[in-house]
Amino acid sequence: MTQHSGHDRYGSDVLGTDPRAQHRAPRLRATDQPAEIGLVAEEVTTGWVGAVVRVEKSGGVHVVVLEDRHGRTRSFPLGPGFHAEGRPVILTAPVARSRANVAHGAGRRTEGGRRLTASGSVAVQRQRARVAQPSRIWVEGRHDAELVEQVWGDDLRVEGVVVELLEGADNLEVMLRDFGPGPGRRVGVLLDHLVRGSKETRIAEQVRRRHGGHVLILGHPYVDVWQAVKPERVGLPAWPDIPRSIDIKTGTLAALGWPHESRADIAQGWKRILRTVRDYRDLSPALLGRMEELIDFVTAPEG
Repeated sequence: MTQHSGHDRYGSDVLGTDPRAQHRAPRLRATDQPAEIGLVAEEVTTGWVGAVVRVEKSGGVHVVVLEDRHGRTRSFPLGPGFHAEGRPVILTAPVARSRANVAHGAGRRTEGGRRLTASGSVAVQRQRARVAQPSRIWVEGRHDAELVEQVWGDDLRVEGVVVELLEGADNLEVMLRDFGPGPGRRVGVLLDHLVRGSKETRIAEQVRRRHGGHVLILGHPYVDVWQAVKPERVGLPAWPDIPRSIDIKTGTLAALGWPHESRADIAQGWKRILRTVRDYRDLSPALLGRMEELIDFVTAPEG
């Protein structure tokens, strides 16, 4: 039998005390955290880390879908059991923008005593958001849609115009065939990189010939909608010129000195850029004019 030394650093009962307890930091209390798109979270029981890509209902419960750096996704029930930004959180459903705000004319600023929306329009007073109209505005991707919502969301809800994702210009013809544009059922399309000789320009010309006056395709000159945000909003004199061999989002974040190696990094980087956009004054006129024209097109009376 092994003899113990006169000093036992564990005391008489090795299971009765925890030698690390005196050094352990107090347990942090979990706080509610809306599962906003792009939030990076860790599910603690599995160790799965990913960016929030959506919240949906599955089997009668709300789940959050997390996408890891390799593009793989897993779903977890909303609630406790997550870490975000180094602290325990209870993931909750993201807060939808209230239609009551539109009805009562919630603006981002005032001018001459009038409340204005982020697009610079006079906020409509005491009017409910319309039921969605048949006409639509389509944009290429999620970041385009989030930027449009940030600046024109109030206006579009009042008009009853829904913005939908193309997920790439290559899908335009198929979506138009399924949608069936016609009288009272218009489509306004916003494309990235609509410049002479680009793939997007060739697609737009084909669509114009086939669908005539019920479809309007406009675009901005930027390879990615990120560049429609004025560069000084993120501390740059100009957006960096990224070689074609490098993904533009990755290259842009690298130039900014921000994390850029994973999809979660890109999601977080876009959120940081989007947060700098206060209203239309923070966007390039090349985007502003095109969006205003598209809204006019899909809301104009027929005839």
